[in-house]
Amino acid sequence: MRKRAEIEPIAELDPEEAARDRNFVTALARGLEVLRAFRVGNQPMGNQELAEITGLPKPTVSRLTYTLTRLGYLSYNERIGKYRLGSAVLTLGYSMLAGLTVRDIARPLLQEIADYSGVSAALGDRDRLNVLYVECCRADTAVTLRLDVGSRIPIATSAIGRAFLAGLPEQERGFLMEHIQRRSGAEWPKIKEGIIQALDEVNARGFCTSIGEWTTGVNAVGVPLRRPSGGLMAINCGGPSFIVHRERIEKDIGPRLVRIAQQIEASLVRR
Repeated sequence: MRKRAEIEPIAELDPEEAARDRNFVTALARGLEVLRAFRVGNQPMGNQELAEITGLPKPTVSRLTYTLTRLGYLSYNERIGKYRLGSAVLTLGYSMLAGLTVRDIARPLLQEIADYSGVSAALGDRDRLNVLYVECCRADTAVTLRLDVGSRIPIATSAIGRAFLAGLPEQERGFLMEHIQRRSGAEWPKIKEGIIQALDEVNARGFCTSIGEWTTGVNAVGVPLRRPSGGLMAINCGGPSFIVHRERIEKDIGPRLVRIAQQIEASLVRR
């Protein structure tokens, strides 16, 4: 049996691997997969839609949504026959966010660079093959994508995701890259090249970039953020390319974001 300290979050849910793990509760995992199907900005969904997203059989999804509704994790709209997340999920999410001291430290510094750059800045943690925003700040005049706390962006092509990968020990990074390769298919050579370039950038300058690679017309810079506990997060700053062009990122915003990461890390140590 694995020691508790050795348990790591999975990169992707592999049913065959899960079946071989006697300590893995498949029914619980399936229920959580249904909850994960609801993303920021999603409309209510029915059992058929949830089955398509999760890859689970519709009868299984129907039993899970019934159970999750009884427990308050889903709310059912009888008129349209669809579900949305219930208040019990909020209790879990807010409890987690309230326990992140790093958010309180990072927020004013991220707001400062958001106001300076005229776009947005965020703090994120890994969620499988994505980065989950746990804090997001934007300038009052920002012309940018409407991302907020709870948004997920891909770890492989975004600046914040690549910064996270660059901050990982080689073995953990290799584990994730195997899963990214499996997911990427024919796009893998190009994605791998971008990740390797990001590793070189972080080693040389402390930050990495994504110039229109995650979303066309959007440029961003990311920096790894190391916590005293040994955990890893990352921060970013980015927006439309006509506001944060490559030269501005590399000569101005990137170095500023590195200094912000250093300030956050130092404050965490003092806590």
